[in-house]
Amino acid sequence: MTRSFLARNPSVLWFVLILSLFTLGVTLLSEAYGVALVSTSFVKTLGMTLCLCLVALAMDLIWGYAGILSLGHMAFFALGGYMIGMWLMYARTEDIVIAALANEPLPATAQEIRNGIAAQIFGVVGGSDLPAVWMFAHSLPIQLALVVLVPGVLALVFGWLAFRSRVTGVYLSILTQAMTLALALYLFQNDSGLRGNNGLSGLQNIPGLDAVGQDRLSVWFFWASALALGLGYVTLAWVVSGKFGSVIRAIRDDEARVRFLGYSVEGYKLFVFTLTAVIAAIAGALYYPQAGIINPAELAPIASIYLAVWVAIGGRGRLYGAVIGAAFVSLLSSWFTGGRAPQIDLGFYTINWVDWWLVLLGVAFVAVTLFAPKGIGGLFDLVQGLRRPDRKGAALGPDDSSLQEKEARE
Repeated sequence: MTRSFLARNPSVLWFVLILSLFTLGVTLLSEAYGVALVSTSFVKTLGMTLCLCLVALAMDLIWGYAGILSLGHMAFFALGGYMIGMWLMYARTEDIVIAALANEPLPATAQEIRNGIAAQIFGVVGGSDLPAVWMFAHSLPIQLALVVLVPGVLALVFGWLAFRSRVTGVYLSILTQAMTLALALYLFQNDSGLRGNNGLSGLQNIPGLDAVGQDRLSVWFFWASALALGLGYVTLAWVVSGKFGSVIRAIRDDEARVRFLGYSVEGYKLFVFTLTAVIAAIAGALYYPQAGIINPAELAPIASIYLAVWVAIGGRGRLYGAVIGAAFVSLLSSWFTGGRAPQIDLGFYTINWVDWWLVLLGVAFVAVTLFAPKGIGGLFDLVQGLRRPDRKGAALGPDDSSLQEKEARE
């Protein structure tokens, strides 16, 4: 009899349980709903870390399972942030403009309000009109749809062009990196319609929730991030546990043989590439309202390289490894680069971890690649290897007189 999905994947239940307990614990320790042992800023950091874990899951699916090393998925992550950030900034600015014009002797017209919003948002880059890309910025439902559609369509078009040409390996990685760099350079321009290097700011101020403090908002976004991560993990675990997962792993191991067997290799790759781009965009849409600001630097190719490093350190090809790697490295990065790590005085030189963190991360990546290719997640394999195998009474060897496991008979 075929076992159920959860029976075949006990790690899913463990993950959901641990994530639920973690979410409950942070809530009870928060300033808004608990004993105030965890500050609001740290709750935001934890919420953003969960979002990074979600995009790491996407990276693990496309790299660890499908064998496609994409160095552009943080571009989709940032695009998701830009799409929701446009509505947040527009709606917040609209409230400010309407309040300012309320003191005028005559009621403001819709056009006057629109002009005021444009001047407030784009005055910093010398503009006074809303660009065409802000056409739907006033509508939350449309912008939420664009969080999925814009990165999804970009990934679909790029992936179709790349995969139909059968670009693979390092050449595909270079192409994804080139796409990311081109998009970042375009957004750095003031006439891109997204405020150039200034980016979008004030995203932590949620329109219509002025009476709600940041302490509660941070917990709400933390809940949303935890829910998204949980749903993402269960969904991707279901995807990789069936026939689809077997096919993409086979593509990773021997693409030519899979194509010879009659499978549409390009179709599978395109689906995985688009799906993971959408997941990355959803993670970005939850991340940047907690960060409060987004600018084109977030699309820099180095960000996608960091993402690959997180997955490698955690252990690619296993979903929980990607989550562990992203959480471990991102929190450690916050500690080192936030000035919390104590400096080390060697007498002739003082180690400032803010300056040395990237070196430490690079050394860790090389060490993992050389000495622990399975990453942190490989530790679970060591623990599993210490347990006695449960063969349900089957012979321990090919001979009929081989010993049987006594515990299987009891």
